[in-house]
Amino acid sequence: MFEKHGVPVLGGVVATTAEEARAGAEKLLGGKDGVVVVKAQVKTGGRGKAGGVKLARSVDEAAEKAGEILGMDIKGHTVHRVMIAEGARIAQEFYFSVLLDRAERRYLAMASVEGGMEIEQLAVERPDALARVAVDPRVGIDQAKADEIVAAAGFPEKTSPEIAAKVADVLQKLWTVYDQEDATLVEVNPLVLTEDGEIVALDGKVSLDTNADFRHPDHAELEDASAADPLEARAKEADLNYVKLDGEVGIIGNGAGLVMSTLDVVAYAGESHGGVKPANFLDIGGGASAEIMAAGLHIILTDPQVKSVFVNVFGGITACDAVANGIVAALEILGDEENKPLVVRLDGNNVIEGRRILAEAGHPLVTLADTMDGGADKAAELAHAAA
Repeated sequence: MFEKHGVPVLGGVVATTAEEARAGAEKLLGGKDGVVVVKAQVKTGGRGKAGGVKLARSVDEAAEKAGEILGMDIKGHTVHRVMIAEGARIAQEFYFSVLLDRAERRYLAMASVEGGMEIEQLAVERPDALARVAVDPRVGIDQAKADEIVAAAGFPEKTSPEIAAKVADVLQKLWTVYDQEDATLVEVNPLVLTEDGEIVALDGKVSLDTNADFRHPDHAELEDASAADPLEARAKEADLNYVKLDGEVGIIGNGAGLVMSTLDVVAYAGESHGGVKPANFLDIGGGASAEIMAAGLHIILTDPQVKSVFVNVFGGITACDAVANGIVAALEILGDEENKPLVVRLDGNNVIEGRRILAEAGHPLVTLADTMDGGADKAAELAHAAA
């Protein structure tokens, strides 16, 4: 992605085996011995400290280092791929990022002439060493803003006017990545000055706004399916807003605000029932048809950690009777797959009719709750009893 927008980077080859790493190193080095870097490809920071980034000084050593890294566990992420990257003779390391500043409703650029280390540590220990410059979304990082950023970070004083000018040029290219790829974060750590005076992005992190996926069909090719949670992948296929959490009470609600409130209420209720916690965030949105409800329940019920399910729905545009019919039909679709207790709280438009439909259905595993607090407490109690 960086290369596509003209950001200077070094060559690299992705490998899944030690032999592929050897072939990649031979390709980068032209058959000669030289320095390459073997990097674990996992979505987490701190790879170097965990032993996931190693120097290799020959093609044989590249294969050896790849073999050591492949299969490693780095902060809960298993390494399935490594990148074999060209080595660089580094003179200085810098830091740069541009991100969405939600609180100020604008973008924020951050830069430092001290890159390479944990930027969070630098921000805490020496906040003056990290320049923060607001970026107007209507203008972005043009030449004037790039010059402002490098000046605020102290590049002219710590390097030279010529190097500062080169950095400003690269910052504009990184802004192009951020803007044209609909990113919410573009970070380079380190951005380096090589011994021959070039500015190169050695390592980067990019977060993309999935709301803009319709503009970027090519982004699908960047997804690492092997690293995705299988339940989250299944929810994505069903167009459900689902996030896996580490708890025992499955949550289904309509509307992100209601679901987030439900997570809090369940967590609070769980303190009285063995410390059980929410198992997921699942927002079915405005609709609650039988198919949508069945898809949501199927995903939650196949999570072995889930011991009970709390369905918390406020009837608005979709009335409670429609939601109730959707739940009844979903239970019929699931059949024997529904083998965990289900607590349902309905409120809002047509709530009396919705509760009547569920009561008449009389499913043995369904418990009706009058209030959100009462439903959360019952779901937590049932989860604790089943644990």
